[in-house]
Amino acid sequence: MDSPKLRNVNVFQVQMSGQTLICLQDPQNVSERALFLPPPLYFIVSLFDGEHSVLDIQAAYMRRFGEFLYTEKIQEIIDALDENLFLEGDRFQAALREKEERFEKAAVREAAFAGKSYEMDPGRLKAQLSSYFAGPEGPGPLEERKGGHGLKGVVAPHIDFQRGGVCYAFAHREIWERSSSSCFVVLGTCHVPMEKPFCLTQKDFMTPLGTLKVDRELVDAIRSRCSEDLFRDERVHRSEHSIEFQCVFLRYLYPDPEPLRIVPILCGSFHEALERGISPMELRPVREFIEGLKDSLSSIGKEVVLIASADLAHVGHQFGDQEGMTEYGLGVLAQEDQEMLAHAERMDAEGFFQSILKDQDRRRICGFPAIYTMLKVLQAREGKLLRYAQAFTPETQSVVSFASLAFY
Repeated sequence: MDSPKLRNVNVFQVQMSGQTLICLQDPQNVSERALFLPPPLYFIVSLFDGEHSVLDIQAAYMRRFGEFLYTEKIQEIIDALDENLFLEGDRFQAALREKEERFEKAAVREAAFAGKSYEMDPGRLKAQLSSYFAGPEGPGPLEERKGGHGLKGVVAPHIDFQRGGVCYAFAHREIWERSSSSCFVVLGTCHVPMEKPFCLTQKDFMTPLGTLKVDRELVDAIRSRCSEDLFRDERVHRSEHSIEFQCVFLRYLYPDPEPLRIVPILCGSFHEALERGISPMELRPVREFIEGLKDSLSSIGKEVVLIASADLAHVGHQFGDQEGMTEYGLGVLAQEDQEMLAHAERMDAEGFFQSILKDQDRRRICGFPAIYTMLKVLQAREGKLLRYAQAFTPETQSVVSFASLAFY
């Protein structure tokens, strides 16, 4: 590979044995390994963009560190990444096809990120999740369930638990205290291209704490109201983490497998609306699905809570920006994010969209489709911001922001 190209992978900072490392993780879960790189090695890998040749990488490394980087060393790195399926190429494509064929034949959707993004052992996983509630920054430990009413929906992050676990806890504690529902429609955010704007699956979701069954009656009701093939992109459910992470928390809240039910819905891109400067509701497949989902929930005859699994801004070098984030920039970003979320608190879906449209989604709000869809479907009076947070990576001067909100 004269100009190696790293796949679109998750990149985030971790602390291990007192050392700062950069973790590479495959969002499609084709590679079953997470790679931990010291910053100088990550600098090399960050140049694997399909445009930098080996000579370009050597020159950039010399400018940055004042040392010569041997061609053999670069080749070792290329070989290791290719072997672990982190590079674009034939090896990755063959492994992807095998994974997708296996998923299509499976009766259930396996816990793809157990042991990677969160603990696989049930006991350790419960302790991990408990720490997000009971820790010094958490909303408080779960007490005896009050079985209250009034909660219509929440926004919860889908960032990795290490960085966003506490924020998840704020949304899920509200579910525990303010809802008696046993059915949850989870609007996930898809991080890979989809042909259609929405995608369903009838596969039950496994977690280390037990399986969550799909409410097939509600899935069938939604499908019957839409002309689009809502299963056309079903394969993307195999590797998408945004619904899985909510399922882990839900099973922690409700250890009894009956009668808990979920409706897993992945939301694709709404960027056609941004490019044309029109409301997403002017796109027929989006409008038809939102109206179909809303009508299905109204006619199903039972209490349902919606969960939008959504992160917010993605800004900095890691996401293609020429300029990195500064302390001042983080403050500006927080103000812009919270102005956007104020529209959500007012149940103003179009105002929420317009706040993203005005700068052509410069901040890359990846949870935009899920939040917008929930705002359009919810029969709620008001929303409340429970917690806002940012995960900043100094090595790449990049940040991901996220929040928890509740709607009543």
